Amino acid sequence: MSGRLALNALRNPVGARGTLRVLSALLTYPDAPMRSHLPEMADVLRGERALPAARESELIAFIEQLARTDPYEVEAEYVQVFDRGRGTSLHLFEHVHGDSRDRGPAMIDLAQTYAQAGLDLAPGELPDFLPAVLEFVSTQPAREAKSFLRETAHILAAIFGALCDRASPYASVLGAVLELAGEKALPVAPAPEESLDESWTEPPVFAGCSTQGQARPAMPQPIHVMPRNAQAGGPA
Repeated sequence: MSGRLALNALRNPVGARGTLRVLSALLTYPDAPMRSHLPEMADVLRGERALPAARESELIAFIEQLARTDPYEVEAEYVQVFDRGRGTSLHLFEHVHGDSRDRGPAMIDLAQTYAQAGLDLAPGELPDFLPAVLEFVSTQPAREAKSFLRETAHILAAIFGALCDRASPYASVLGAVLELAGEKALPVAPAPEESLDESWTEPPVFAGCSTQGQARPAMPQPIHVMPRNAQAGGPA
């Protein structure tokens, strides 16, 4: 999987399968191989007509924007949008389980679902990565595909909302996925979040005499002050 299924199968779409694979490809890292298929992606969207006309026009405009923008800018924008905050993460279980232990079993179950369908993940790829999910869905019968997407609609709406909040053109891709699931593309207001850099920052080893101490930011830690005489063993 990992984008290869999506890109190699663009010329022979069936139903909405080609559109799903285009959406999957648009959400992968926009390296040179991905960008080389941009003209084919636009052709598939025009040929299948699986999306509302307004959404199709948005996506084709986005594809054309990717094609004419400097590759370094395109790649940097992708990293900024999807790798710099949890609200826009394309790993679906991160929105549900976060870093809890429940995420591992959910990953295993989803990977087994792919295996039963005869699909294998690329080395290092996680099964909850949305492009991989869309590739899998594109191989399923229409009814099963729509049902599978609907199960993730609340997560997709949250990502869609976060992308709309950033005024990112990638919001059109998530909106299209929601519409293929039979849902309205209504953004969910994103919850306030600190950046990944801030959430992973450790408190300073020596922060002076304060209520922060060695606790994490915004978590007060009591300070115990003893009279000098008591420390020396004299009368308090």
